Amino acid sequence: MLVLGLDTATPAVTAALAEVGGGGLRGLGERRVVDPRAHGELLAPQIQRVLADAGKAPRDLGAIVAGLGPGPFTGLRVGLATAAAMGQALGIPAYGICTLDALGRAAGPGRVLVATDARRREVYFATYQDGVRVTGPEVAKPADVPVDAERAVGEGAVKYSDIFKIPIDDRVLYPSGEALIALALGEIEAGAEGGVLTPLYLRRPDAVAATERKHVLQ
Repeated sequence: MLVLGLDTATPAVTAALAEVGGGGLRGLGERRVVDPRAHGELLAPQIQRVLADAGKAPRDLGAIVAGLGPGPFTGLRVGLATAAAMGQALGIPAYGICTLDALGRAAGPGRVLVATDARRREVYFATYQDGVRVTGPEVAKPADVPVDAERAVGEGAVKYSDIFKIPIDDRVLYPSGEALIALALGEIEAGAEGGVLTPLYLRRPDAVAATERKHVLQ
């Protein structure tokens, strides 16, 4: 089965393609561009390119996996809306995976802190043991993050390395689409129904609707 993996929860806009079957997967390609202000403009071209690189078309897809965040409101909803719309249009399931889990998986063995930039001088974070999440996800100021790990990964870890004071692996900055697909492998191969792609915002968006009507002076 051909599976598309998407993530827009960080400044990176990622699309990956993999063949899934027999309890494993074979990566067919991944496209990523880093631009925190252009997720809406960049995701569709990334999808088109990764499909074209493999000589495939959207109709060849059997499933979609999307990163649920946590991430900033605007960028995150681009990926989830795209995954949901494609799944509905193609009649295929869409699965959601915590974005931090993809970073935790890529970080490898040991006790690892994953931290991504949450803006407002905060980070989204979680702790992993041998690739499995043991705490989080949460959002906090870097100084308030409980550091119970041997090393850290993610662009948030790099940005606040002077606060975390543990070794930083800067080879793992952004989530891999292939890692997202790998984390959903069990559901995909079991033929599980796709669910609602509920975003992990962890806090309210910057823009909120007014709760009271303003009085107009006569």
